[in-house]
Amino acid sequence: MSQAKPPGLPLLAPVLGGLGLLAGMLLIAEGGHRLSTDPPSIAPVQGAGEPQPASQVRVRDTRPGQPARKIAQDLIAPPPLDPSAIERVEPRPPLSELGLAPRPKTPMPRDWRETLLFRPVATTSAVLEAMGRKVAISGTVDIDPDRTCTFDNTAWPCGQRARAAFNAWLRGRALKCLLPPDADRFAIAAPCALGKQDVGAWLVSNGWAMAAPTGIYGKAEAVARDARMGIFGPPQ
Repeated sequence: MSQAKPPGLPLLAPVLGGLGLLAGMLLIAEGGHRLSTDPPSIAPVQGAGEPQPASQVRVRDTRPGQPARKIAQDLIAPPPLDPSAIERVEPRPPLSELGLAPRPKTPMPRDWRETLLFRPVATTSAVLEAMGRKVAISGTVDIDPDRTCTFDNTAWPCGQRARAAFNAWLRGRALKCLLPPDADRFAIAAPCALGKQDVGAWLVSNGWAMAAPTGIYGKAEAVARDARMGIFGPPQ
């Protein structure tokens, strides 16, 4: 036999569900009232609102600059000078010729070329002949073969000795001279070199030739005179 269900049970379930929903909403509302909406209070920092002392506040000085106070003026200050008593003197000479600007070199013509002269022979102390050309060493003054020099009241044929010394140094070795293309037609003054040795510098520094007034061997001649080299020394 089947039992009959009470007639009020199907209507009771929706009522209970509505009461539960209403109870939940009341709990949420009550919890919201209990929460505080004010921010937490923070204890004020001691001295934060107080004005800073004047010694700690940076103040820009807008006053015009004051001159520095002079200290020990009589000891470190320069003495007063009268401009009219100041005299400009000439600059001192250089300590040596190394400090002087080099003399400008005379430009050589463009058609002059370095030419090898084989088997040169000295005719005087600074003039040579080779391959049909006659060349005088530029920047020098030769000693005439007939010249006689005197040293300590002793005369000796320094001209012949100077020519012999030049030939002994050459020994027939080839010279490199800067010559024009038609130098075989006339005698010419030209610079020459034996290997890396400047011929004019060797002659003047050894006292076998003198420096030309406008040449570059003036210092070499002074050294030869002081050392009594070549024609400036005793008979050889």
